[in-house]
Amino acid sequence: MGIITNKVRHTFQQLKNQIFPGALILMYHRVAEVDSDPWSLCVTPKHFAEHLEVLRQYGNPIHLQELTKNLGNRQPVHRSIVVTFDDGYADNFYNAKPLLEKYDIPATVFVTTGGIDQKQEFWWDELDRLLLQPGTLPDSLQLNINGRTYQWELGSAAHYSEADRQRDHHWRMETGENPTPRNTLYRSLYQQLQFLPMHERENLLDKIRVWANAEPVGRSTHRSLSNEEMLALESGGMIEIGAHTVTHPFLAQLPIASQRDEIQQSKDYLEKILGHPITSFSYPNGSYVTDTIPLVEEAGFNCACCSVANRVQPNSNSFLLPRVVVEDWDGETFTRWLIRCFQL
Repeated sequence: MGIITNKVRHTFQQLKNQIFPGALILMYHRVAEVDSDPWSLCVTPKHFAEHLEVLRQYGNPIHLQELTKNLGNRQPVHRSIVVTFDDGYADNFYNAKPLLEKYDIPATVFVTTGGIDQKQEFWWDELDRLLLQPGTLPDSLQLNINGRTYQWELGSAAHYSEADRQRDHHWRMETGENPTPRNTLYRSLYQQLQFLPMHERENLLDKIRVWANAEPVGRSTHRSLSNEEMLALESGGMIEIGAHTVTHPFLAQLPIASQRDEIQQSKDYLEKILGHPITSFSYPNGSYVTDTIPLVEEAGFNCACCSVANRVQPNSNSFLLPRVVVEDWDGETFTRWLIRCFQL
């Protein structure tokens, strides 16, 4: 009897998914072409345009706030699609906005407020600039992290040519493989730095910059939005600005008081600059604990996006909205992927 029940339940779920496929929230970060992209954050403008053309044909693109309102009112959300961007890179304004307007597709850009108007890159991009670009570095690096001394040897990879960079252009962190000691160093440093308090991480990055004899100013291609660009990005009503904390921490690693500050201060900053309430939030790194959720709600947000890969259903928690990560696929590949997502 139990086997029959399970089969019936599975069949019903399949039929339900086909008839009521739910909504999808797409997670992008950047629309840009770069020399290296270890975290697969970039979609080229050409491919992004192809994605938008597919979305216009296949689904029902709507604002995140419209989806949130429909969930609250128990209105249908089936085959709705929401486009979101995390972090607040400047190319969201220069490359993404014109294409979104061309295809008449709304989007939400979640901005890390600590990066606004800054000349430094996000710290994961800074590591890429220091370690994965052509040039010559010292043979070894030694750092003291949390009272423990670490040493890395680059060997022949101390010199890294343009040909080497092009050879390793497609290297990604998720592959688990490191083609050179430089990639090994990048992976190791990321793992050591990711959970550190911001001031400790910045102190270590300063030491790495000195070791690499690198300029303190980051690449203009990797910078965050300025206040003026953020205002222009929002103008026209096609794009909503949401909050993404101040320093992009792993919230689950912070005390509750620090989590509250990160969440509230990012909201307050954006509201001061933009002059209206900010109601959408995104958890950096998809990181949160149970106690984080009421902090987001108490701050005055009415929805929050996480990084769980799934569809949004009518009973989805508005403060734990699932999203699916989009990569740099051409239009045909994106279409096949989108269809599979609706069949999850």
